[in-house]
Amino acid sequence: MRMRNKPWAMDFLSSNDDIVDVESRYAGRIDEFFETKQPLHIEVGTGMGTFITELARRNPHINYAGIELDKNVMIRVLEKVRKLELANVRLVLLDANAIKEYFSEGEVDRIYLNFSDPWPKKRHEKRRLTFSSFLDQYRQIVTPGGELHFKTDNRALFEYSLVSLNRFGMDFHEVILDLHAAEPEDNIRTEYEEKFSAKGNLIYRIKASF
Repeated sequence: MRMRNKPWAMDFLSSNDDIVDVESRYAGRIDEFFETKQPLHIEVGTGMGTFITELARRNPHINYAGIELDKNVMIRVLEKVRKLELANVRLVLLDANAIKEYFSEGEVDRIYLNFSDPWPKKRHEKRRLTFSSFLDQYRQIVTPGGELHFKTDNRALFEYSLVSLNRFGMDFHEVILDLHAAEPEDNIRTEYEEKFSAKGNLIYRIKASF
């Protein structure tokens, strides 16, 4: 999600280091970043933060870490966390390619991928967050049987991800081809989801475990 560059963004995020980790200070020890030790779920790519903040509000017994590379986007998420006074959300400025360097083996219980960049060109396949190299990283940081929840409106990425997860040997718990047709109570709509659904796009969801 592109936003206008804010020259002051890094200074602002650094001044909120009780919520945001911009220098990987908590790499390998993210439990220390939270007030309470609880199960940990992460969202890779936060968007504007509607999903992770609502999820955290509904589930105070779970800790949530939002992974985002765009410092300008992270400011918006930080503002939501502050406004809602969520003690169980922390934000990490991080490239998803380095996710296994940040999280320790087996410390994550669930990973959310919401409306990730589809990288439609074949030469960019390795950048897709459901490519095998990413799945291998996820497997290293999740608990045994840890889950991956994936949503997209992109049919090609959905089909690609189904094949990729299947080849990786993951167990499917849910495959939905039209999430909003009979929307489950557990669904939290992201900003992108509202936008794409309003255009008439189908929303696809996969739940699988490692």
